[in-house]
Amino acid sequence: MDNKIKDKVVVITGASSGMGEATARGLAARGAKVALGARRRDRLDALVGEIRASGGEAVAVTTDVTSLDDVQKLVDTARETFGRVDVIFNNAGLMPLSPLESLRIDEWNQMIDVNLKGTLYGIAAALPVFKAQKSGHVINVSSVYGHVSVANGAVYCATKHAVRSLSEAFRQEVQQDNIRVTVISPGAVDTELAGHISEPGLGDQVRGVVSQIGLPAATMADMVAFVISQPDNVDVNEILFRPTVRPA
Repeated sequence: MDNKIKDKVVVITGASSGMGEATARGLAARGAKVALGARRRDRLDALVGEIRASGGEAVAVTTDVTSLDDVQKLVDTARETFGRVDVIFNNAGLMPLSPLESLRIDEWNQMIDVNLKGTLYGIAAALPVFKAQKSGHVINVSSVYGHVSVANGAVYCATKHAVRSLSEAFRQEVQQDNIRVTVISPGAVDTELAGHISEPGLGDQVRGVVSQIGLPAATMADMVAFVISQPDNVDVNEILFRPTVRPA
């Protein structure tokens, strides 16, 4: 067991499936205490039950990351339950790709609210705790599309570019408080993310590619474990990972 992870208190958004769920399992198996947030409470409860049955410690809070109150309750519950918060993993995200001319404005707003504002709300909820402790670690999720922009992904790419940009500015603001900031950018990972695509034809195309080459969600769990397990004086600021067979 990794002693750098054991007993750390980790808050995870988007924990009911995909990379959030896999990370919750992976960190709990390494001895972390996890506070899990997502909208689907039934799936959260099942995951908490599984972790506890394996000897781990976990708590769940129904969380919509577009609500600052919800995210604050998740962080507060983690602190009240486990006595502190060491890491927040701002993982929740949506990817309803479409060409701009389709004018799927509701989907644009959803991506901005979840991918960008949800990340900001996670920071807002955790930052006062971290400053008071003089320690903490914020891990934000961008994407390979936070490094490049592609047709049919204008708004999604914009939100993920924004996450990278705000993460770097935030790192500079809080380094004197012993707060670490990491942004992780995954490429194709086999999760529910492509299921958000409602554009005719495009969704099937993306899901077909992901089903063939997508990395397992546990890959993200390994990345998160790596950055958390670094010595306190090491701040891993950015990781980009993707399938070897077809980089974007």
